[in-house]
Amino acid sequence: MLKEKLTRADHQATGHSGDGRGLTPGINQNSAITELRAVDDADYVARAWDLREVIEREAAGTESGGTLSAAVVGALRENGLFWISAPRALGGGGKGIVEAMSVVEAVAFADGSTGWSLMANQGATVTAAAYLGDQAIEAMFGDGNLPIVAGMFGPAGKSRQIEGGYQAGGKFAFGSGCAHAGWIGSGMFVMDENRPRMLPSGIPEVRVCFVPRNNVEFLGNWNPPGLVGTGSYDYAVPDQFVSQDFAFERTTIEPKRGGPLFTLGLAAIGASGHAGVVIGLMRRALTEIVEITSGKKRPGYTGPVGEHDVFKHQFTLHEAAYQAARNYAYRVFTEAETQALEGTALTPEQRERIRQATTWLHQVAGEVVRFCHLWAGSEIVKKDSPISRLSRDMAVATQHVVVDPITLVAGAPAIMDSWRKNDKGTPNRTVG
Repeated sequence: MLKEKLTRADHQATGHSGDGRGLTPGINQNSAITELRAVDDADYVARAWDLREVIEREAAGTESGGTLSAAVVGALRENGLFWISAPRALGGGGKGIVEAMSVVEAVAFADGSTGWSLMANQGATVTAAAYLGDQAIEAMFGDGNLPIVAGMFGPAGKSRQIEGGYQAGGKFAFGSGCAHAGWIGSGMFVMDENRPRMLPSGIPEVRVCFVPRNNVEFLGNWNPPGLVGTGSYDYAVPDQFVSQDFAFERTTIEPKRGGPLFTLGLAAIGASGHAGVVIGLMRRALTEIVEITSGKKRPGYTGPVGEHDVFKHQFTLHEAAYQAARNYAYRVFTEAETQALEGTALTPEQRERIRQATTWLHQVAGEVVRFCHLWAGSEIVKKDSPISRLSRDMAVATQHVVVDPITLVAGAPAIMDSWRKNDKGTPNRTVG
């Protein structure tokens, strides 16, 4: 009965007209894939770059509409980009997080909001596929459907464990990509007698609970300066029963399907997506500033700005910073993915290096895009220019809690330990 009820609710989520607060007009939120391109040995990165034209053409409409356009959602869906890392047994691409990161980079190069939304939807969907119970998988992925999932996995709601599952509800912010999603996942503290239940590790137990979009009230309230088109709306999950198969503990590294890749856990998968977004934004900003300054003239310059020694010196330094941060991020995620696929658990140092690489990458990205902002001149004041949108998008992307400076403090002990001398008098480093 529960499966039938959830399936009916999911099917009812299709075909509605949008009001700009919680549903993209023209999108089938149930996401039955009838024209999905073959996934076997697919080059998803090449597909992502091939979509640049349609994504750029729709960028202004995505921003003015506050969420991805129907054309962009359709293109991402047709090319399977929402399910790159979802298990092949469920119809996904079965690819690793590094390839997914490269796809997000390519999409973010075309448009930051689109890259961010894809990052959020892809991450939410593949973790649901890996960690939820069989009953949830049948409801979400059964009958040839490939769902699009969104939501805020951070704990803003509360739940209490009852027979068969959880009674859960709450209000949430930043539901990126929820306008075209058929399922919403939300982080819920598990409460015992009005206090959060604690895990053996000493942190509160948080269950990410998934419900059909018809069981969610979308509240709007998304009017930021950047990443405007991500549809990161507030929403409320009215108090309701969530079967235990439709919830997973947020820190789990024990997948039910999808193989050892998902022993990386939600934090690592999420960090790789955030990294892909800002790499794409940096890459596009450097591309734009070379083009802008190649013909731009200013008083006091003897020729085009791009030929001035001061610009060339600063560009070369910032381009080196981009290369270093990008390469380090890809190196850390590649090593983590390789080790996970080999069946070896990550060390504490490796997990902290994922956080270190991601946070430092965002700091570098902010500096690189600010450099491009400074030299863009009048182009930066044109709201719809690519460099203006890039600058605004980066200003928002660097504020995410995933890359708060405190992450570098929390990770310092494990990283510092790798530099302590061993019995042979050399550092015990696993990276570098």
